[in-house]
Amino acid sequence: MTIYSKIKNKIALLFSSLYSPRMKNGFSRGDGIYLPSTRISTSTFIESPEKLIIENNVFIGHFNFLDASNGLTIEEGCQITNYVSVLTHSSHISIRLYGKNYGGADMVGYQKGNVRIGKYSFIGPHSVIAHGTNIGKGCIVSAYSFVKGDFPDFSIISGNPAIVTGNTRELDQKYLTQHPELKSVYNEWAQ
Repeated sequence: MTIYSKIKNKIALLFSSLYSPRMKNGFSRGDGIYLPSTRISTSTFIESPEKLIIENNVFIGHFNFLDASNGLTIEEGCQITNYVSVLTHSSHISIRLYGKNYGGADMVGYQKGNVRIGKYSFIGPHSVIAHGTNIGKGCIVSAYSFVKGDFPDFSIISGNPAIVTGNTRELDQKYLTQHPELKSVYNEWAQ
């Protein structure tokens, strides 16, 4: 390897470390409350952060889009993996109806609604959570799902369009039976 190649590789490594996504520990909400155990990637974009209600112990991975413009609540302990879109509005119908005359949020066909993701829920990669969706606590959203509507606590949610395909309590019970010392901790949030 030539000296030129070594220098070039060192510079490339430096730039990649400066611009690569990283997890940022701690998050300050719009109301000024600091959440020390919440981790959000530097590559996640939050639209209208002042309308985001987020609790502590949340993990939000790389390359996500969180649209909080019509209200987004992410409760304690949620995990949002990578390449997830959480949307609180949809303008595609309006744009199609109005064409070049489309003018914004007050047009026919413009849809909006807040989104809530309940405590200790998991959102798999490449999923889309649409406006007006309520995901209960303890849910799992499978990878590549398109989620719209109301989903009860402890649902396993899968598909496009997503439906309830199982119950996380059945999965959890196996572990709680093997480790009964965890039951009281689990029940603190699950009840």
